[in-house]
Amino acid sequence: MVAAARAAAELAAWAPDGPAQESLRHALLAFLDARPDDACLRSCVPGHLTASALVLDAEGERALLTLHPRVGLWLQLGGHCEPGDASLRAAALREATEESGIDGLSISEHPVHVGVHPITCSLGVPTRHLDVQYLVRAPAGAVERISDESDDLRWFPLDGLPSDDAALAELAAAVRAQRQNISSP
Repeated sequence: MVAAARAAAELAAWAPDGPAQESLRHALLAFLDARPDDACLRSCVPGHLTASALVLDAEGERALLTLHPRVGLWLQLGGHCEPGDASLRAAALREATEESGIDGLSISEHPVHVGVHPITCSLGVPTRHLDVQYLVRAPAGAVERISDESDDLRWFPLDGLPSDDAALAELAAAVRAQRQNISSP
């Protein structure tokens, strides 16, 4: 499971763009400091860190989104940290691989954005996802496969994503600003 100290180190190494993202980074660091035993566990009812990824095609022109079965919106791929995830980055890559069915994804070294949103989680109680978001690139010729965690998968032009979710628009803007910054997992 992602240890709070490891998650804090990942966030401390990230230099966010702008004061709003810097403020959220500090809030997540404070949360990790206050909840060292459960900040990355879905059982942490006040909220918990999650990891997600905006998956771009090899050309960086299209984004793969999932039609989320619970919320009914087109969203980036991602979810909860699981046992065996060594880091938030590893959790984001695992989620992107599982949900897209695409092998050989590459992920940014650092997050590109942080989002916080209220949600009724899998435990059935209202909570917050403190979502650490990464940029992921699919290899050339990648073919997606719908998983059990999605109602549908679809490639959208990066500049033409569904407008249902303001948080997705913020993530896409951050990705457009940083999409050249990809490294191997």
